[in-house]
Amino acid sequence: MQTAEIRRRWLDFFQERGHTVVPSASLVSEDPSLLFTVAGMVPFIPYLTGVVPAPYPRATSVQKCIRTLDIDEVGKTTRHGTFFQMNGNFSFGDYFKEGAIGYAWELLTTSEADGGLGFDEDRLWVTVYQDDQEAYDLWRKLGVSASRIQHRGKADNYWHTGQPGPGGPCSEIYFDRGPSYGVEGGPEADEDRYIEIWNLVFMQYLLTEVRGKTDFTIGGELPRRNIDTGMGLERVAFLKQGVDNLYEIDQVRPVLDRAAEISGRAYGADHEQDVRMRVVADHVRSALMLMSDGVVPGNEGRGYILRRLMRRTVRAMRLMGVDAPTFPELFAASRDAMKSAYPEVDTNWERLSRIAVGEEETFLRTLSGGTTILDVAVGKTKESGASQLPGDTAFLLHDTYGFPIDLTLEMAEENGLTVDRGAFDRLMAEQRGRAKADSKAKKKAIADLTVYSAFRAQGETAFTGYEYLQTETTVLGILRDGASVTSAKAGETVEIILAETSLYPESGGQEADAGSILGTGFELEVHDVQRPVKGLISHRVLVRSGEVGVGDAATTVVDPVWRKGATQAHSATHLIHAALRQVLGPDAHQAGSYNKAGYMRLDFNWNKALSPETRSEIENIANDAIQQDFQVVTRVVPLDEAKAMGAMALFGEKYGETVRMVDIGGPWSRELCAGTHVGSSAEVGLINLVGESSIGSTNRRIESLVGPDAFRDFATERAIVAQLTSDLKAPRDQITDRIADLMANLKAAEKRIAEFEMQALSARVPALLETAATIGSHRVVAESLGSVRSADELRSLALSVRERLGGDAVVALAGDVDGKPAVIVTTTPAARDAGVAAGPLAKTAAGVLGGGGGGKPDIAQGGGSNPAAIPAALDAIVAALRG
Repeated sequence: MQTAEIRRRWLDFFQERGHTVVPSASLVSEDPSLLFTVAGMVPFIPYLTGVVPAPYPRATSVQKCIRTLDIDEVGKTTRHGTFFQMNGNFSFGDYFKEGAIGYAWELLTTSEADGGLGFDEDRLWVTVYQDDQEAYDLWRKLGVSASRIQHRGKADNYWHTGQPGPGGPCSEIYFDRGPSYGVEGGPEADEDRYIEIWNLVFMQYLLTEVRGKTDFTIGGELPRRNIDTGMGLERVAFLKQGVDNLYEIDQVRPVLDRAAEISGRAYGADHEQDVRMRVVADHVRSALMLMSDGVVPGNEGRGYILRRLMRRTVRAMRLMGVDAPTFPELFAASRDAMKSAYPEVDTNWERLSRIAVGEEETFLRTLSGGTTILDVAVGKTKESGASQLPGDTAFLLHDTYGFPIDLTLEMAEENGLTVDRGAFDRLMAEQRGRAKADSKAKKKAIADLTVYSAFRAQGETAFTGYEYLQTETTVLGILRDGASVTSAKAGETVEIILAETSLYPESGGQEADAGSILGTGFELEVHDVQRPVKGLISHRVLVRSGEVGVGDAATTVVDPVWRKGATQAHSATHLIHAALRQVLGPDAHQAGSYNKAGYMRLDFNWNKALSPETRSEIENIANDAIQQDFQVVTRVVPLDEAKAMGAMALFGEKYGETVRMVDIGGPWSRELCAGTHVGSSAEVGLINLVGESSIGSTNRRIESLVGPDAFRDFATERAIVAQLTSDLKAPRDQITDRIADLMANLKAAEKRIAEFEMQALSARVPALLETAATIGSHRVVAESLGSVRSADELRSLALSVRERLGGDAVVALAGDVDGKPAVIVTTTPAARDAGVAAGPLAKTAAGVLGGGGGGKPDIAQGGGSNPAAIPAALDAIVAALRG
């Protein structure tokens, strides 16, 4: 049974039983405490917790998920994959244990011919929470043998979020794969043989304290009991397809086979290589799905996870002997396997392919550079007589240069060295600890969203700001430090919840409105406006005067100057986006934006810098659209209708059944957008494209000033040009030529000055030779030159002195370079044969100078922060030579 067929049967089964089919949410989680959607229930958390009233009593979905906590286990077991699909059915105060258990058993055991999944009842095992007699009795009522029902404790059969909130016992369903996969005794004995396929969570309690997985306090029952279940689609697929693991199912195996073909290896012939092929198959699919939801490779957050998956893929192929690019073939194989379930991977293929190929090219260059750095480190280790590469070197290669530890281990072994893996692992553990602490701190910084549930239960906050700058409203709630209060006095900063508001909450890249909230006897200055939960708008305010209380009448007042600038900037973002696509083509797709009064920036998928001519063309097209005074029309239409009309949706954005569509000049620019906009393009005034830069290997950023700010910037440039015209006594059209001539003359003069100074320094060689002293078998020159232009001059002079001395000689010259001390140490071949290396001597001197240093045995450099210590640094070198 193909994966897509299992998915279809699941959705049909529950839809026929009154469940609303909810499309998969984006892999990019809306929950600010999560990078990704990690479980099927994540999109339903607001409904399960009661923060937001559920729009339906029961629902079902097949949710795309990403988990990377066990990334190092991928390929090694049948249970670990980074991307997976979770079938879920949910009840929000509707049916409970009996319904959930009955539906699960019916779908699993109904024959394939009758639309079920056709599992053999005798091979299904069940676990229940140790104190949940009700669930046990329900399973027995369905005919499940008592011998195939196991009671387990909190660690296995009690679900909670890890924080105070909803929780409850759960019941899990397992499939027995047979004696060839492990020992008898049910899930309690062997979870490789007995594979969990479905978890039924009976969410009925409110946990007031959670101290650990099994250590928590139940505060009482929830107002309503919910059902949250999850079935692993890939697990069911590999069981129904008769293969050994999720890497061999129809949606994954084609990538594995392509990796085997490219590497010239046979899957099943070698365990270690099999693991690498499975890593490739899993990671390529995960990366493809992440990119299809708008994630691009980067150095932080989601982008870093994606980059890590892609680089692990390159590493695995390299360890299988493939150094050439492979992503064009591997990602194409994954596209073909996934497009029937997710057509967007095919329709967006050009963009996805370009990102993947660009990232692989970048990493292959990184590997090349990392190899050079590793070669130097290997050379130093061998010179020191050691046999082990330091752990901090391996960590530096991994953390700073993205060089995988497996390759470091492999290349070190090729050079007869080991790696201090213990030190490397400690540094990695410290880094993970910092990351976890940071993540924990971020989670703690987020207010408990349940505080908003009472306000959200009263309905959505009505936003009137599209039509009005002022709105009369009522204060529904006041929050101080995350707790509900009845009033706030002058000087306090609080959150205000209103029934209606004209103040725009930050979203869609547009900064929140500035303004105020006024009422009888109070004035509130608005600092921020946000949507803490879906459908609710919260205003962070400073009480400027008086006292505001719950139930008070109030008026929201938007700063009209700010709003005008914000609408200009947001409409300008659409104009730039449309112009960008006209010039670069439809693959140049918006990846993010930010706009506020007078300024906008637009991030877009592209991997090459824009030429000055291209930038000018984009700017001209956008400003021409302003001149044409296009009408700006906003409409609320069904999502499918908007897409049929060609409206652009942003990758990673979640849209409802109806959307707000913004047309500028009809089809000239048509996007889905909830922001505020001008009435016609002429109101934007002017766009001044002031910057274009890279924000990653596959993303670029355009920045523009808008409206009056754009004009003021042009006026400043005009004043500068006028000043240059006057000072250079040249017409405006000749200024660039005059400046080019002046720069050429200046460079020529600087070159002549440098030559004169070098000649002056070279003239000091005879005097320096006369200072040579004999220390042991060495002739040594150790002198300070006072103030010098650069360390390069020191280096050149030291090499000249060394050449003239010849024999067994050491030269150490120091100088003051722009207030910072520098020292150069050089040695002759005879000195090196006698055991003297420049690197340690430079490091010794640098320690005295208050800095660091090192280098090769023949020449090395050191520096510091204390020029006054130069004589002492040279004395330290002499002392080291005396031994």
